[in-house]
Amino acid sequence: MNRPDTPTAPAPERRLRLLSCNILAGASVQRYSEYLTRSINAVLPGRSKLDNLDRLAEVLPQFDVIGLQEADAGSLRSGFLNQTRYLAEAAGMPFWSHQPNRPMARLAHSANGLISRIEPTSVLDYPLPSRIPGRGALLARFGQGDDALAVMIAHLSLSAPARAKQLGFIAEVLQDYPHAVLMGDLNTEVRSAEMKHLFAKSCLVPPDQSTPTFPSWKPKRALDHILTSEKIQLDKVWALPQAFSDHLPIAAEIRLPGHIAPRTYRTRR
Repeated sequence: MNRPDTPTAPAPERRLRLLSCNILAGASVQRYSEYLTRSINAVLPGRSKLDNLDRLAEVLPQFDVIGLQEADAGSLRSGFLNQTRYLAEAAGMPFWSHQPNRPMARLAHSANGLISRIEPTSVLDYPLPSRIPGRGALLARFGQGDDALAVMIAHLSLSAPARAKQLGFIAEVLQDYPHAVLMGDLNTEVRSAEMKHLFAKSCLVPPDQSTPTFPSWKPKRALDHILTSEKIQLDKVWALPQAFSDHLPIAAEIRLPGHIAPRTYRTRR
């Protein structure tokens, strides 16, 4: 007797929620004029910055991996507070790391930051090519070899030639990872020439649509991105409605093949 074909069970998948946010060292800007009128906030600490960070910390537990740009690594403007660590601890997230860039005496010290409820296998720092040194990319690896998930967090330069060099470097680094994510303030639209070069030279693919994030009070430009390689299923991308700086945070939900790291989750403390 012939038996009916047994339907094949779908391959198990892992879902992750990602967030990228330029936090402007904790400062809140609600109109262009405030860049000038509140310029003193750029170099002085204040209760408003801590309140702003606390508001952001309430949002972070919704996500698994968070990338920060313009987090202060501990200087005068933050009250010598490591803002990445502060946010991780306030949100009850167990893992954090940061990549300090471009210290300006003791006045300001910007950093890329990683906050995660998943333990990274390794975290690597890469200086990015630039005429003015100080830009960097942080690469967190979850797992080993081809089964690793690679998440790179970057804050790129304002000039197109510098961004082209930086994205070329990033493409070279990520080409070794079939399952890769690039997220951060890339300071350019997805259809720019330098971004097209990135997609041509790497396994990253352009999103179906742009997500405006800047300026936060009336977002018109898609400068912040969460980009994934073609082997990662990108289910949705959205900007959070809450403004914590002059950029809106950008979020994404992805699906990974079941055999791909990460495997270990930690709950909020």
